[in-house]
Amino acid sequence: MTLDVQTIADQIEEVSHQHGEPYTLLDRRLEALQLMADQKMPTIPRYHFEDWPLLSDQPLAFEDSDPHLAEGLLDSDPDVIRIVQVGQTTTEVQLPEELRQQGVILTDIFSAARIHPRLIERFFMNRVVKPGENKMTAAHLAFLNAGVFLYVPKGVEIDTPIEAEIIQDATKDQPLNSHLLIVAEAQSKIHFLQHLQTVGERSVPANMMVEIVAQEGSNVAFSSLDELGPNTHVYFKRRANIGRDAHVEWAVGLMNDGNTLGDMDSELIGQGGYADAKAIAVTTGSQLMAVNNRVTNRGKKTTGLINQRGVLLEKSELIFNGIGQIVHGAHGAKADQQNRVLMMSGDAHGDANPILLIDENDVVAGHAASVGPVDPEQMYYLMSRGIDRATAERMVIRGFLGSVLTVIPAKNVRDKLVAVLERKLADGQKY
Repeated sequence: MTLDVQTIADQIEEVSHQHGEPYTLLDRRLEALQLMADQKMPTIPRYHFEDWPLLSDQPLAFEDSDPHLAEGLLDSDPDVIRIVQVGQTTTEVQLPEELRQQGVILTDIFSAARIHPRLIERFFMNRVVKPGENKMTAAHLAFLNAGVFLYVPKGVEIDTPIEAEIIQDATKDQPLNSHLLIVAEAQSKIHFLQHLQTVGERSVPANMMVEIVAQEGSNVAFSSLDELGPNTHVYFKRRANIGRDAHVEWAVGLMNDGNTLGDMDSELIGQGGYADAKAIAVTTGSQLMAVNNRVTNRGKKTTGLINQRGVLLEKSELIFNGIGQIVHGAHGAKADQQNRVLMMSGDAHGDANPILLIDENDVVAGHAASVGPVDPEQMYYLMSRGIDRATAERMVIRGFLGSVLTVIPAKNVRDKLVAVLERKLADGQKY
């Protein structure tokens, strides 16, 4: 930041008041601002990103975006459960009255802070992600300007996927600091779909965070299709606190066109908790991407799985760090991970780094990692049946990434992910 801390604090206070935020949120913003000066940037083992413009000099501001920017990007379905945000503007919330009557809340994060202050004070950046973790988490809270809150009461099961369409407004110079908070009470069940897109060509950073609170016996399936634009430098942090006998499954497609840095964390706190963290990534051009995917077994008889697969084209770079940690006392825990990378160009650089941190004897832990080109036997099999090389390569890659593609329940989201995948592969093959 180019201004002194007190000047920035005064500006944040003024904007927060104008925005109608409760004093509790303002106080937390100011505390996070003070933390920024003493915090370091996130740590990505074996990767350097110090010159990335992940922090913006723009002051906190709230500016409405043109809702028409979303035209052509959304499916028109009156029966879908969905919230749509364009920049900082919530343009649509569709939640059936039946679910409202059961206590389900789906709204923007600032309305939640005003209308449901106890829930926000209890869960928002308090139990899962904390502002003092690093400079990016502190900046995220201090300059928060968008977000979504989903609350599912005890015992409520929702079969229809809940969708969040988050569209970055890069027609403005404002960075996007967007927060998604999901609270699944005991014995509840949901599937959440997040879709990140960019409209506009301005070069602005995006600081995107997801917090999931999965309480005892709950079941949360989280899918995301990330396709932010080429001029957006992205930092994301996605973390779930997983209670006793709770299940959280991640299925994340990292299809951003710009440089991306991120953390996925699954904290298995309660006994019998289960986490399955799947992620795929495709990098093209001179794009840089580095991802930590961490599962920490803290409770007894917990299971933590990681499956990461990446495809590199042209002169891009992709680093996958799979981090499985079993803490002392987590008897009977299981940790297993796979990190695999396909190199489609001799000019690309990829790493798949399995990291196991085991501090308990009575456990089962394993890992696998591979970096290499497309299997020549698979290519020979397909081409011997009259399929051209480019199509054969894309078929092999589709199969390679299928472990994530097949677990996304919404057909429209699967189709979008496949379409983005095909575009990136076709562009990369031209190189």
